[in-house]
Amino acid sequence: MLLSLTLLAAALPSLVLGGEFPAFNGVVGGTPPNAAFSERNTDIDECSIVGMRYVESGVCETTPGVYSASGYADITPTQHMWFWFFAARNNPDDAPLTIWLNGGPGSSSMLGLFQEHGPCLINNDSSSIRLNPRSWNENSNMLYVDQPIGVGFSYGDATVMSSLEAAEGVWKFLQTFFSDPNFSKYQTREFALWTESYGGHYGPTMASYFLDQNAAIAAGTLSGIPINLQVLGIGNGLTDPITQYPGYLTYAKTNPYYPLVNDSVIETANTSYYSPGRCKDQILKCANTGKNSDCRQAQGYCNDNVLSPLVGSWDVYYVLDPDTSTYPPDFTDWLNGQIAKIGANVYWTSASTTVYNNFYSTGDWMRTSLPYLEKVINAGIRTVIYDGDADYICNYQGVENMVNALQTKYSAQYASTPWTSWTVDGVTAGQFKNAGQFSYVRIYRAGHLVPAYTIGNLPYGEHALTMFNQAMAGLPISST
Repeated sequence: MLLSLTLLAAALPSLVLGGEFPAFNGVVGGTPPNAAFSERNTDIDECSIVGMRYVESGVCETTPGVYSASGYADITPTQHMWFWFFAARNNPDDAPLTIWLNGGPGSSSMLGLFQEHGPCLINNDSSSIRLNPRSWNENSNMLYVDQPIGVGFSYGDATVMSSLEAAEGVWKFLQTFFSDPNFSKYQTREFALWTESYGGHYGPTMASYFLDQNAAIAAGTLSGIPINLQVLGIGNGLTDPITQYPGYLTYAKTNPYYPLVNDSVIETANTSYYSPGRCKDQILKCANTGKNSDCRQAQGYCNDNVLSPLVGSWDVYYVLDPDTSTYPPDFTDWLNGQIAKIGANVYWTSASTTVYNNFYSTGDWMRTSLPYLEKVINAGIRTVIYDGDADYICNYQGVENMVNALQTKYSAQYASTPWTSWTVDGVTAGQFKNAGQFSYVRIYRAGHLVPAYTIGNLPYGEHALTMFNQAMAGLPISST
């Protein structure tokens, strides 16, 4: 039923999101207005699984014979998580299953679907779509999910306040999804989690949580369906603030293209980062005390005085454009015109202020996910970290600082491995390193949403699909 649409139309978030990280008063990842928080965490209530509601519309995937479905997993009686499933175009009965999650916190995964690598892409006119011949469902069954509750088309009690609680919610979603007779055949398929942006928090935390849940099921202490996790992919992710925030200082001056701001701005930001009691010390205090208030303070101060000033007048998601950039094109109006066809019960928005505020209240942004990432890598999960070198907000210099700080069974090999040029169909697309089951790829001239940017004369999405297919096949990154 669509009875809630009229009411929700009057309550759409006032936040405007040009990418995946919310901005308040010009500060990306800033303090929400009128923010007042208590020192508490709200756990997701343990409720019984309710079930699935979905339609088979074919609105986006028009390839003949390819199955698609969209709708809701009712993970509790008051929490309804939106998904859009696309079967693989090739060998769907044998292909792996991939879940895609965008970041925020509070961003809809429909961004990845319509702006990056889904079966259909929004056109520049923002009012029509086109079939994507290089969709990630070429060889993998794809599952795009709006999470936590309150994001995108998902609706109900928006109680998730941290990445760990988000992991619990996605686990419940997958238990519901795999219990449905139409999707139960995917229970034993190889499973991959791909994410980006705030997914630098989501990906490691969720993958680690899935491994823990699997172990509990194997030990007989938990009843559930194990997740056959084989691959973790993270694009332009925020994982470990203490190693990544110095990247803003260096990238602003020494990125591959041009200085983003003058030396005076960089000097002031350096003072704001390194001086006693400032950004670096506040991040460390957050880590040491674990208090929500200390982590909120670090987020507010660092993003106001380090992150935001250093980008200057450039687009934080693609420094080759000014901050007025409108690429990738918006699809809000088009998508909301399809709600009756796709089984949605609410109007869609790209970002949720409620979810962002919930995460801000616990200071989740400034909490590290590095130990979770190390755990997943050490478990032998094939892990790919990739980064577009024209992205500022999660720039490659900060991400590479984080990768270099990893302490895993592959770290020594990674440190001694030289960079290798990455070519796709003979076109130079970046450079990479492989070490055991771990790979890192730096992609030239790509922004925050790596698949959305063409590289040289390669067709749209070719570089991203090549990387994705290699990882999904269990292979290290290599040139083609």
